[in-house]
Amino acid sequence: MHTLANINLVTASWIAILLYMAIILFFVIRGARKISNISDYAVGSIAFSPIAVGLALAASMTSAATFIINPGFIALYGVSAVISYAIVLPAAAMISLVVLTKGFRKHGSNVKALTMAQWMGTRYNSKGYALFFAILSLLLITFIVLIVVGLTKIMSKSLDVSELSILIGIVVFIFGYMMFGGANSMVYTNTIQAILMLIVAFILLGSGYEHFSNGVHGFLDKLKNIDPLLVQTTNKSSFLFRDYFEIIFAQIVVGVAIVCQPHIITKSLLLKTDRDINRYLIVGVITELIFFSVVIAGLYARITFPDLTFNGTALKMDGILSAYVVSEFPVFVSLIVVMGLISAGLSTLEGLIQSLSTTITADIIEPLFGKSLIEKRNNPDKIKITLNKIVIAVLGIAAIFISYDQLVNPKLSVAIFAQNGVYAYFAAAFVPILFGMFIKDVPKLAPILASTSAIIIHFAMYYGKINVPFTAATGENPGVAACIAIVISIIVGLITLKFSKVKQNA
Repeated sequence: MHTLANINLVTASWIAILLYMAIILFFVIRGARKISNISDYAVGSIAFSPIAVGLALAASMTSAATFIINPGFIALYGVSAVISYAIVLPAAAMISLVVLTKGFRKHGSNVKALTMAQWMGTRYNSKGYALFFAILSLLLITFIVLIVVGLTKIMSKSLDVSELSILIGIVVFIFGYMMFGGANSMVYTNTIQAILMLIVAFILLGSGYEHFSNGVHGFLDKLKNIDPLLVQTTNKSSFLFRDYFEIIFAQIVVGVAIVCQPHIITKSLLLKTDRDINRYLIVGVITELIFFSVVIAGLYARITFPDLTFNGTALKMDGILSAYVVSEFPVFVSLIVVMGLISAGLSTLEGLIQSLSTTITADIIEPLFGKSLIEKRNNPDKIKITLNKIVIAVLGIAAIFISYDQLVNPKLSVAIFAQNGVYAYFAAAFVPILFGMFIKDVPKLAPILASTSAIIIHFAMYYGKINVPFTAATGENPGVAACIAIVISIIVGLITLKFSKVKQNA
């Protein structure tokens, strides 16, 4: 792997990253000047164009997982993984995004909700339920760790610096500027990141064109010669793509529910008028579908490294794409791709820090300690913004410790670690969001029981590695654990709804 640190790439990377940091800081300072309260931090005080917000949505929905980690799954497991990650999941997620955004925004803007927890609390008229969701959102720290680990891997290779130094540098810089910028600067930085990611998506997708000189069949034959399992629509050698239940059914359920993450669904609250929604969704969906297709580059990487080694060193799954970039592209193109991969991580990381810190400040600290900490002070808005900065600092310290542990002792891939936490969160959020949008009079008990059962079932399936009847799938695959949790929570929610109606009528 020593070629990764060739002098030209290291020098060029340092120059590009320092320039990139300067551009981000320019927008952060510009955005920070317009923040006077926590609402400005959470949903912005500037009227953004729907195109900019649509690009910001696509950038924050596509993380380092899509651009850096998932191509590794594709390189290892082939066509079965492509069907799962590049076709089924995106199709389900985009349809869900269009359907859920309109209903969520309608209620969210009416009650001036800044966070997912506040949306839950006002929709079901329950402060306890809002607090439950705020605490549940701490599971999203696993996603922050995934992105920090992905960025550390890419940047330590291209800058030729130790992983620990890069890890601390990334956290200090990103968490540091997110203390000040919030939504105002994030829409600008996400838009720049989305444009850079689009350029990189086209470079990566086009990089394997020579493999198609004999058409699609010729391309598939190359993969088949490496390993016949790579061209099959199911892959028995993986614990993620063994049969159509895992590849299609579980991914449809997860894809529909994946939109129920705060940094995704609350983006629509940045729009100032309902007229902007359609343009926002068209831009967001088209850009997002291009981003999701980038995982196909994993197939090109497998043809490049048929035995999954590079310069005699065995490649780890998370490092396959970075090795491919460095071996395939000249320094200048490698640099653009590295910057795009960093953008893919930063864009989601910013969204997560912003939504998670706002949730902890407004939905955990304020309800529990508001009277003593905030209300008695002269300037409550200023106190809330200061508290938010302290929360971000604490999140940053936690991110350093957990990410370092994942770099040094990864029990499983960091992707599986993150999926376990994130999937549990949106499995719990799915029924309350669905019922809250489409059913008029929902008794509080229905979403509460649905959410609780989703969390219990998800973790029981995952840690118990419980088998699903009629399929090879087990809860070891977080997508399967979440799928079963969501299906059962829908049943629990509907039964509770039915009983409540019967009780009311009686």
